[in-house]
Amino acid sequence: MGLFDKLFGKKDKKGYDGLKPFKSLDKNIELLKDAFKDCTDIVYREFSIGEQHEVKAALVYTDGLADKMLLSKFVLNNLMISTRLTDNETIDSTQQVINQIKNKVIAVTEMKEIETIDEAIMNILSGESVLLIDQYDKIIIVSSKGWAARGVSDPVTEVVVRGSRDAFTETFRINTALIRRRIRDARLKIKTYQVGERSKTDVAIMYMEDIVDPKVLIEVDKRIKEIDFDAIIDSGYIEQFIEDNWITLFPQIQNTERPDVSAAAILEGRVVIIVDNSPFALIVPTTFNMMMQSAEDYYERWPIASATRILRYIAAFISLTGPSLYVSISVFHPQMIPTKLAITLSTNRQGVPFPAIVEALIMEVAIEILREAGVRLPKPIGATIGIVGGLVIGQAAVEAGIVAPLLVIVVAITAISSFSIPSYNVAIGFRLLRFAFIFAAGSLGLYGVALVSLLLLVHLCSLKSFGIPYLSPFVTFIDTFSDLKDTLVRSPLIAMSNRGITARLSQKNRMDDKKQENFGKGEE
Repeated sequence: MGLFDKLFGKKDKKGYDGLKPFKSLDKNIELLKDAFKDCTDIVYREFSIGEQHEVKAALVYTDGLADKMLLSKFVLNNLMISTRLTDNETIDSTQQVINQIKNKVIAVTEMKEIETIDEAIMNILSGESVLLIDQYDKIIIVSSKGWAARGVSDPVTEVVVRGSRDAFTETFRINTALIRRRIRDARLKIKTYQVGERSKTDVAIMYMEDIVDPKVLIEVDKRIKEIDFDAIIDSGYIEQFIEDNWITLFPQIQNTERPDVSAAAILEGRVVIIVDNSPFALIVPTTFNMMMQSAEDYYERWPIASATRILRYIAAFISLTGPSLYVSISVFHPQMIPTKLAITLSTNRQGVPFPAIVEALIMEVAIEILREAGVRLPKPIGATIGIVGGLVIGQAAVEAGIVAPLLVIVVAITAISSFSIPSYNVAIGFRLLRFAFIFAAGSLGLYGVALVSLLLLVHLCSLKSFGIPYLSPFVTFIDTFSDLKDTLVRSPLIAMSNRGITARLSQKNRMDDKKQENFGKGEE
């Protein structure tokens, strides 16, 4: 039976919550050892402070999470050696020793006092070190976080064509610093939470105090506080807990591993959520139009960015409806295609034992399997297997007479088009919806495609992200012309003087009127 059980009986669900430390160093150490029973990575370093008025003390930290070099050089060395070299004749009490420790001895940037055992346990597990002093009923926390961390590197899932090449890491404070570095404004606020009953994961929301919509901020704060789960392992957990509609295939929360994208979102009045141990930040609110945008759209000149966006929307349409259009036209509406092409298509399908819908499903399933296998395989061979496998299977299927050659081309173009969608989550949703379109096309032809398209449009119109319609600005009528400047086409930056629908009304204008009028005219 541990000390806690001896003193207070059986532990309740909350364990050591609110328990005050003792003045006795031995009891406090025994209490921590009881809490960390069978935790071999917890280090207890007992030593003495002072020379004439010797005081017992102990340093408790987690091996691997605390910086041992910092503790040895700036804490233990000062406490065990430097204090003996001072004028100890004037130190005749424990309180004087403690005052000297806090004000003159410990040379670290951050230090604080706490008054409960549960706070000490949490700090130890977070990488801080706990300093216990005999006959002192408070606990000193010494900042000593120093675990191994991955350095800032290039983004992996969001390939950079033009722009900064740094990406978020798994370290919480590095991620907030990468955004702070881009927005040097005291109005950029960071509010931190601890989410997860057992993991106590650090979660922060970042926003511009004068730009963000208060209603959105209140809703984000409310939803994060309402999360009741044992552990938050990744930002994906937070996304699923706070999204508006968990049934839909479309993400209502944007995720990114690029700090420049996050900084731009904050300046638009949106809220960025940073989660410890995750290299992906979450951005709310989000619309479908935002999911189809890329950071490079704003770094290139507007004609190039506009042309790229139009191509992106065309590719999204092909990705969603390509095979279904082939099935519906070849089976139900052959009169819609030129005669020569119809004859060629009919000739190619001779000898194929399956109807067009079965052909399309076979090829789509094969492509999805190859795509998933390419993701799971080691990087050097993953891309090769995907390309070669697709070519080999497609050629073999045509030679075996299982599918028509034209369908192989259609499926290949469809697969390539899906890679043009910037958001991986939206691309996955389109890939799954593609099967619904194929079944509709095989049943009713183009009428089925049109019917599913209408149902999809109705569904998208019903979605919201933290109060913002998912199809904004296409379905909203607040300053519509201004909002449409950043949709299918991207207007010149000088013409985009207003922020989007996510910013509060009083902060819509991002450029001073006089500066806007004189922009590009030079000095007079």
